[in-house]
Amino acid sequence: MESISNTDTQENQARGLTLLLGGARSGKSSLAVELASKSTKPVFFVATAQALDDDMRDRIANHKAERPGWSTIEEPLDLCSAIKKCPDQSFVIIDCLTLWVSNILLAGNTEASIRTASTRALGAIAQRTGSTIAISNEVGLGIIPDNALARQYRDILGRTNQQWARASATSLFLVAGKAIQLHNPQELLK
Repeated sequence: MESISNTDTQENQARGLTLLLGGARSGKSSLAVELASKSTKPVFFVATAQALDDDMRDRIANHKAERPGWSTIEEPLDLCSAIKKCPDQSFVIIDCLTLWVSNILLAGNTEASIRTASTRALGAIAQRTGSTIAISNEVGLGIIPDNALARQYRDILGRTNQQWARASATSLFLVAGKAIQLHNPQELLK
């Protein structure tokens, strides 16, 4: 397991990263698509969803229809490798950390191994010169989950979101299609 100082150093190097957080249907993916559409760079879409049922197949098809012919890398588990497949100067959208954490947790990974995988993915982003947008749901605003696995998932995703927010040059919280810029609380306490 990596030391805290090494992890923080890698996280702080991912300065081309924008994190979009919010609830379901808050406008995160739409904003990412809009921003990427304005880019003059080739766009690569890293999709972490798996079509495990008809509903997910429909959702994936709808998301694909929103993308104007961009390259798509479907990778539910190895996010670091997917990021490394994207050309260095390309514009990358990672949609989404929410499903990625769920996938690797359900594959039997521990929180420590998830943290390591997250740190490696952030390290791959730090090596890029192009912009990267990562999307994740904020799942900690609702009721307390009624089972241990759901509580574990909520906690791990919350800590993963914190890790990615620390690494981001910009973090936005979306509600009803509107964005609020998030600030480092240490800066506010000065």
